[in-house]
Amino acid sequence: MAVFEAGDIVEAAIRIEENGANFYRYAMQIAGKEETKSLFRQLADEEVKHQKTFSEILAGMDQSTPPEGYDGEYAAYLHNYVDNRLVFKTDVLAGELGAIKDEESAIDFAIRRELDSLLYYREIRELLPADRREAIDRIILEEKKHFMKLSEMKKFN
Repeated sequence: MAVFEAGDIVEAAIRIEENGANFYRYAMQIAGKEETKSLFRQLADEEVKHQKTFSEILAGMDQSTPPEGYDGEYAAYLHNYVDNRLVFKTDVLAGELGAIKDEESAIDFAIRRELDSLLYYREIRELLPADRREAIDRIILEEKKHFMKLSEMKKFN
């Protein structure tokens, strides 16, 4: 098993947000309704902001020391989660993008990924330094809002 570094979990979050922004830009191109395009544009912009927040968190972390109270088993769990279920994972994204042909399938995909993001961020929250948890709490709230906006949009499609 690889040695766990606290920064790994934040680097994964940065990739999640980057891939999320890329997905929403793609979804804008296939959306037919201006309202849906606008939502995808807004979500892409917010994912970029989240990426910057996680980059700031990473810059302020001690990269070599795992947080106190978490053993290698939990670190292995997170590594496996990231490796096998990374939200918006590039190779998975490429395969699934081929199946996304319209607004409805893009919204469905986005809803699933937002829920996956929420799960991951809740899991990593306790691994972050205490002074960084407020930032991830804000991101969690924003991801919940993304889910709600997408769910509302789905009702009208």
